[in-house]
Amino acid sequence: MESLKRRKELAQQGKADVIIGKAGLSEGVISEIERQLEEKEIVKVKALKSALKVEGLDRRELARKTAELVSAMLLEVRGRTFILYKPKRKALKRGSINHGKAHQ
Repeated sequence: MESLKRRKELAQQGKADVIIGKAGLSEGVISEIERQLEEKEIVKVKALKSALKVEGLDRRELARKTAELVSAMLLEVRGRTFILYKPKRKALKRGSINHGKAHQ
């Protein structure tokens, strides 16, 4: 969990990876957030004022909705910027399930 804390700190310091603009939570924005999460696990997202108006949500509601849409955990909301976390899916190796049963 310590490494997650450190990665969150690094994300806080950097620029936003994805910006939600006047189109709101469009398919393009959602797919870009999903792609970034798959690649980096932690993504910093900034919502412009126009995105809040289009979606009709406040900043925290928009952050929660975005996290829900991409099946990620909302780590933090600061202003109109928020950080999402989604651990990478570990690929199962062939036979790894069988090996686990054999050792029981």
